[in-house]
Amino acid sequence: MATKIRLQRHGRKGYAYYHIVIADERAPRDGRIIERVGAYNPNTNPATVDLNFDKALAWVMNGAQPTDTVRNILSEQGVMLMKHLLGGVKKGAFTQEVADKKFAEWKEKKAKDAAKLADKLAADKKSKAAARLKAEEAVNAAKAKVVAEKKAAAMEALEAAAKEAAAEAAEAEAEAKGEAPVEEAAPAAEAPAAE
Repeated sequence: MATKIRLQRHGRKGYAYYHIVIADERAPRDGRIIERVGAYNPNTNPATVDLNFDKALAWVMNGAQPTDTVRNILSEQGVMLMKHLLGGVKKGAFTQEVADKKFAEWKEKKAKDAAKLADKLAADKKSKAAARLKAEEAVNAAKAKVVAEKKAAAMEALEAAAKEAAAEAAEAEAEAKGEAPVEEAAPAAEAPAAE
């Protein structure tokens, strides 16, 4: 029976995550599996891989063929490198200690690269947030200017209305004090002339 290491799809539409499984190569994608050796979530940045290194290595050493995507995942996790190093030990090219040392160096370099990537992503996120904040401040300043102009226009209109009201009140007060325009006196009734 030929075995494959492949992905088994899970999750909802548009947000898939995968189990890394060992299955018979004739089984359908989401069909019967022999063993689950990990999980792969491409929805995070960077993609999250949870892999049982020892089980995956044992299956690869026993001849399980990974699909292209799973081969990339296993290479990223170091399974394929360890298989290569163990093949060198088996052939007598170098000892197990040398293989372990090479793998440790590779892991250390990989960890540094991952830390650099995480720092770069954090810096990018921070700069994008700062740019969004700056843009939002510019929009808020423009809105504040428009609001200030409207308030100034409203205050001017209010002051003009107040001046008009004060002028009308002054006129009314002046009229009340008797400085009002003189009304035409009604003509006195002419008395009949005495003869």
